[in-house]
This record gives sequence, C-alpha cells and structure tokens, in this order.
Amino acid sequence: MNAEVTTVAHPRAIYELIHAEAQEQAFLEAVSRGRLHHAWLLTGPEGVGKASFAYRAARFLMGHDRDKSYGLLGMSPDDADARLITAQSHPDLLVLEREEKDGKTRKNILVDAVREVGEFFSKAPSRSAYRVCIVDAVDDLNVNSANALLKILEEPPERGVLFLISHSPGKLLPTIRSRCRRLGFTPWDDEAVKYFIESRAEIPSESLERLVVMARGSPGRGLRLWAEGALEMDQLAEKLLSGEPPSRMDMLPYITLFKTNSAKVDGPQKFAQFIAVLSNRVQELALSAETPAKARQWSEMWARLSTVIAETEGINLDRGEYFWSIYKSLSDIS
Repeated sequence: MNAEVTTVAHPRAIYELIHAEAQEQAFLEAVSRGRLHHAWLLTGPEGVGKASFAYRAARFLMGHDRDKSYGLLGMSPDDADARLITAQSHPDLLVLEREEKDGKTRKNILVDAVREVGEFFSKAPSRSAYRVCIVDAVDDLNVNSANALLKILEEPPERGVLFLISHSPGKLLPTIRSRCRRLGFTPWDDEAVKYFIESRAEIPSESLERLVVMARGSPGRGLRLWAEGALEMDQLAEKLLSGEPPSRMDMLPYITLFKTNSAKVDGPQKFAQFIAVLSNRVQELALSAETPAKARQWSEMWARLSTVIAETEGINLDRGEYFWSIYKSLSDIS
C-alpha cells in the first residue's frame, strides 16, 4: 500500500500552496505596510497547510528571487536562501519540533530547546533581512517550555519573526495567544480534499471516498492515513460494528500486531490508529442512532474510546487485553 503513495514532500520543500490566499494576502499587507508582527499564530486543524505557509513566509522574508507564478508569497526554488531552507542549513532559520529519542518522538518540546530560541534571536541575521523561528507545533510545549517561550514573546527580537503552529489554540496560555497575530486556516471541502489525495496517490474509488470522510477536511491527514495503512484499521473497525463481528480466532493476528513493538512493527502506533478510526465510526453511530437508548450506548462507548490511548500508555496496560474488552463491549451493543 505504501509503495503506491507519491512521496509526500515536507512543508519546507513545498512551493505551491492552495486554499491560503486570504492568509497570504494578510501577511503580505503587513510586510508592505511595515507592520510585520514579531509573532504569528497559525491555527487550524492539522494537515491544512499551516506549516507549508510558515515555510513560504520564511522564504519570502529571507529570500530574494520572487516568483509570483507560485502565488503571492512565491519564491523561486532556485533562490539561494530557499535552497538553504530546503536543505535545513540556513543560518537564519531555526525550527523547533519534538525531538526523536531512541527512534521515538518525544511527547513535548523541551525547555532547553526553547531557550535556544532566545540565544538564536540574540544574534543579528547573517545573510537575510530577518531571523525566523518556526515552532511546529506550539501545542507540544510543556509548562516550562511554554513559559520560556512567553519570555521571548514579551521581549520581541529585533529583525526576528516567529511562526507558531497550533492545532488546538484554546489549550495555549492566554498570554501567548495575546502576544501573537493570529491567522486561521479552515478545513477544506470534501471535493478539494479528494482532488488533493487522488492527485498524489493511486487509490481505488471506494477507498478514496472513505479516506475523504476520515480526513475530515484535512488533506494532509488524509494522505498520511493512506500512507500509514489506516484503511486496514478502518476496515477492521467496520467489521466489528457490522452486527456480525468476526470470530475471536479471526482477531488473533490483530492482537499479535497490537502487542508487537519492534523496529519493523509499531504495535502501539497501529493500536492508536485503530482506536482513532473506531472512535470516528462510533461517533457517527451515536449521531445517527434511531433511538435514544442506542444513542446513549454509542455515546458512552465513544467517551470510553477517548481515554483508551492515555490509559494504555499511562499505566502500560496490555493492548491485547484492552482490545478484547472493546470487542466484547461492541458485541453487546450490536
């Protein structure tokens, strides 16, 4: 399945961006009027182009060779600064993401990483008009790192600009939100999502339709789900909710999959993926239930599924046993 997916470019290498004309116009006007805010909070669902916009804006501020064929903030891919950004070697760009440790991504961006931002902005740009920092995502800051970032926002760096990407801005410190100019990115309509995905991956029509539903207005999320094989987990969820669930014997390969954690098989990730797609389908059933009693049962199941990953990871519960518990509960409702 993965082999059929066109390689998804990292946002730093994307030079064309659709569905962001209003955001680009607002940013361009701020630059042209000399009112460039030192911090921009880019909000909206994950996978709708926030990171791509941040890199486009960074190239626009740091590069020199404009190319409007790529849009309002378009830059030529041959621009020297743009090429350095793509190669992750531009001295005036700092990107904060969750670091990987022992092959696994950390849950948070640590305070030491944020402190590096202060050091970064204490220096003048070396080859560009601005120094730029992209935090992807600011939601991943813990309490200490969020407070460290707040100190930087309270003392705006000279010729420094921050782009803070947030999928859940309501969870941020109000003081962080208040010190940023906000640009909102909205979910795409289904037709746009469908076109985006099918132009990058060869997917059977039936699978494509389901993937569009699972994407929920986020083209990036839809393509990522396809690349990660989420449709297999969605099909498993569909079978469990069919009214005639598969036998326990048929479920044994999935139990093995969920309990495996190796270099080749990421059982915890697959289990989380399964819970996510199952939760979406249960939510659909709760909203479309024919009787109040059924709606209540599905709603309670939906609420239960929302805590599964935190419980299995937090106290190291056996994912196989948890699956059997879900299997029984679904059988009882059906």
